Parts: sequence; structure tokens; C-alpha cells
Amino acid sequence: MYQYGTIDRLSPEAPVPVFVPTYQESKPGMSGNVYNNLINLGCNVNHLYGKTSKKTRLIDQHSRQQIVRIDEDVVSDPLEFATEIPPGYDAIVVSDYNKGSISYELVEELVKEVQCPIFIDTKKHDLQRFQGAWVKVNQHEYSQLKSEPTGLIVTKGGAGAEVPYQNIKSTSPLVEVVDVTGAGDTFLAALTYKFLLTNDIKEAVDFANKAASITVQHLGCYAPRLEEIK
Repeated sequence: MYQYGTIDRLSPEAPVPVFVPTYQESKPGMSGNVYNNLINLGCNVNHLYGKTSKKTRLIDQHSRQQIVRIDEDVVSDPLEFATEIPPGYDAIVVSDYNKGSISYELVEELVKEVQCPIFIDTKKHDLQRFQGAWVKVNQHEYSQLKSEPTGLIVTKGGAGAEVPYQNIKSTSPLVEVVDVTGAGDTFLAALTYKFLLTNDIKEAVDFANKAASITVQHLGCYAPRLEEIK
């Protein structure tokens, strides 16, 4: 949720701004934002998710700057497939914020059982267990890894992205950054979309970088449409 408001003075109680709420808007985050990005790229998506956490961002409506973020995290039970994983999917996309919904075992089962490519954005550290999937992490997450899969993709914000085990580097367009919220979700969705069209990870990473560069020019979670990226 985005709570907009005005800030005109400091509190007499402490050296902090007084925030006066004016209006708010809600946008789906986490896997919900990945879903929206895939939909805006024209994909047909089946969205499976666990309990969702809530993040409230206080935004100064004059400067459009974020003042503080309030996190209300919910730990979810691991998702499970009650029956065999249904066939017919072109790809499986996993958005893993490490809040309990996605277990190592679930991903290992997916890699073993399904025939389509798997794309994962994760905050887990032992990523050798995800061998066989394309796994995206950001630069900070990369520095904390205990093990790596050969399908690793590392995003570096304005510096682009790389696929270390394939010696691929991709640059990002130079843009004015307004808000980086949701850029990783856009990258994941666009990466999946383009790879399914081309079967070329270099083209997919380039396309994903371009898509994410559009997202960061907007305040809050933003899912660019295909015509914007083209």
C-alpha cells in the first residue's frame, strides 16, 4: 500500500517530520507484481500463491519521496502440489521472497518433474539446489550466496546484469530513476517472456534490462506493456 501525505513541519516531540495522510492506493507486490507484469506482456498466467505480507510506504506527495516503509510480514506454510504437476505449461516462474511459501524441496521437485524452463527470483542462499533452473538474484543477494547454479543471473541495477557461467554481460539503458520498487519483478517476467520467444538467454536478459529500466521511471510497482518496451 502507498500512503501519500504532506510534510510541513517537524514534530515538537522528536526531530522527525510530521506526516499528514491525504490519500492511499494499493498495488499487488511480490508474486502478484510478477503476475501483473506477465499479464501486461500478453501472457496467459495461472497464479498460485500462499499467505501475503503487507508493506506500507509513506510517500511525501510533493517530492514523491518515500519517507518510511512499514513491513507486516506473514510467514506462510510451504506450497504443495496435492496431485501431479499438470502438463502443458510453457514455463514456471517462481517469486521467492523467503517468507515460507517456497521450499527448497518444492523447487527441486519442479526441476525434476516438469519439462518446461523454470525461472526463479529468490532470496535463498544455497542455490546449487536449484540447478537446472534459471535463477535471478541481485548484487547484494549474490554476495551472500553459499552455492551457485550454472543458470545464475545477477542483476546490478543501472550497471545492467550478467550471466556469469555463460560469460554474458548486458547493459541497462541510462534513465532517470524515480523508484526501484518492483524492478526485479519486471526483470523476471520480461526475462521469461523473451526467452520463450527466442530460446536465447542473452536476448532475454537484454530485453529484461530494458523492461526494468521503464519500471524504475515510475513511482511504486509498475508493469510496462509490450509496446512501451519495444
